[in-house]
Amino acid sequence: MTDTGTHGDAATPARRALAHVAARSLAGGPVDGALRLTMNFHPDRAVTGRGILAAFAEDGVYRSQFVTGTGNGGLTAHPGGDRWRWESRIFGGAYDAAPAAERPVYGALNHRRRPFGAAPRFGSAHLRLTPDTLARATFCYPDSVAEPESFGVAEQFGLVALAEADEPDALDDYIEAQVHGPVLFEHHVEAIVLDPCYRGTEVEAAAARLPCPVEWHGGFRLTVAELRRHPGFRGPEYVELGAEIAEDGLLDPRIIGAAVRTGAYDPQDLKRVWHYLARYGS
Repeated sequence: MTDTGTHGDAATPARRALAHVAARSLAGGPVDGALRLTMNFHPDRAVTGRGILAAFAEDGVYRSQFVTGTGNGGLTAHPGGDRWRWESRIFGGAYDAAPAAERPVYGALNHRRRPFGAAPRFGSAHLRLTPDTLARATFCYPDSVAEPESFGVAEQFGLVALAEADEPDALDDYIEAQVHGPVLFEHHVEAIVLDPCYRGTEVEAAAARLPCPVEWHGGFRLTVAELRRHPGFRGPEYVELGAEIAEDGLLDPRIIGAAVRTGAYDPQDLKRVWHYLARYGS
């Protein structure tokens, strides 16, 4: 299927955004069509009052933070917020007056072909998108939070060499992608890829209700002993929090998700514990 959501009037926000980024893109040949866009997320969290996988199944479409008000990075997707300002800058104001539902959704190009997705800092699970979505994606390096100056589109893509010449922390080693037009689970998602800690759980059952295959990667696991070896990564207080919530001396995504649902911990603190698991437990 090629339901891109960008057909029609050349003056649509999506087309204006794509044209603006194309004019600013680094010189280079087309992106490797064998690469995939991935969207990492936590599959056991809630969005708009529902479990995120239930929301995916009911809505049939992946929604941006401007619609949901939730996310795994900074929550600044509102008029005048940082995300709004970054998008205005990157896309030449194309979306400034657009409805929230028309704005792009975010992922990353899995140029290193990692089985757990291109940007695991945002979650243990990921959606792997179909190859046709590459043509309606824009790209930047580094992440848009850093207000980058290097951009790309599918037909003019010089970002892989730039990213591979850099030496960022492993959690920052991705090329951000913005997908313009809808991401429909029935047409644009090759698979949802889960951590094996969710086998036999409600997460697996909810994923099975989506109109796309369910796959599994190798998993994230981190012992408390290994966690304690890295107090300087996010801070010793998050090491101690990780040790507190661990089960039998072990952390995995399910354990962190269960801690989130208790409401007993600051979600931002648990996000930093997740960073430890994603960084040292893959």
